[in-house]
Amino acid sequence: MKRKHLLGLQELSKEEINTILDIARPMRDIIMRDIKKVPTLRGKTVATLFYEPSTRTRSSFELAAKFLSADTLSINVGSSSVQKGESLIDTIRTLEAMGVEIIAVRHQQSGVPKFISLNTKMSVINAGDGFHEHPTQALLDLFTIKQKLDKIEGLKVAIIGDIYHSRVARSNIWGLIKLGAEVTVCGPPSLIPVEIEKFGVKVEINLQRTLEWADVVNVLRIQRERQDAGYLTTLDEYRDWYGLTQEKLEKLKGKKLLILHPGPMNRGVEIDDYVADGPNAVVNEQVTNGVAVRMAVLYLLAGGNESGNVD
Repeated sequence: MKRKHLLGLQELSKEEINTILDIARPMRDIIMRDIKKVPTLRGKTVATLFYEPSTRTRSSFELAAKFLSADTLSINVGSSSVQKGESLIDTIRTLEAMGVEIIAVRHQQSGVPKFISLNTKMSVINAGDGFHEHPTQALLDLFTIKQKLDKIEGLKVAIIGDIYHSRVARSNIWGLIKLGAEVTVCGPPSLIPVEIEKFGVKVEINLQRTLEWADVVNVLRIQRERQDAGYLTTLDEYRDWYGLTQEKLEKLKGKKLLILHPGPMNRGVEIDDYVADGPNAVVNEQVTNGVAVRMAVLYLLAGGNESGNVD
């Protein structure tokens, strides 16, 4: 993958996506070792700059960098000079002057990672921007699907929930379609973007029909503020219609679905305990794979070859 930045899956080719997934395999092997350390990025400095709260994404970027022996710098925006009025571009120039070479950025406004990439010498990784994209989350989802089912091409994948506001959904759609999967989005009409079919997906508002069709379901977190904004009536009603529950799975009469969730989960809303902790859910494996995928991205952006030989 001969790119300086990772800003989204929309701009990546099928071959580039597969390269990242291929490199993630030996990276996962490293995570499984007793000593989770290779010298691959020794002397490199990786920073995380998150303007929104995060546990999984931020921590996994930092662990990924450390497992590759890079030095890490984590910027707490809440206690940084941003609170004194420092502009985004000045923050970026400061980090660049400190010697940071790769930066993972999360921002509530779509397009900020792209803007930064045009104004810095650092390599920029989009760690989630507004409603736009979250490429490494989609990559870890793709990696998990391929790991569990040995393929992506030809699979039927359903993305369930708040499609309208989800950067995870958008990145997953781009990646899944490029790798040959069929994609259906399912959720309340108020949370389905107009003309989303132009992305190459199908739209379904009946969850049970969707589950009967699918091989894989990716359940999105419902943000409670959507109810306050009028997108939902009540969370109880959402659970009744679109929550992934034991009752809905039992109606499938033994059919097995691979169940993903990007986390954090609202148990009892979009997914219940029986499903989240059941044998078909791979939520914890997604977390492990998230570190492996982010190791692969850091390795490739730092100039690593595509053989994946990192020892």
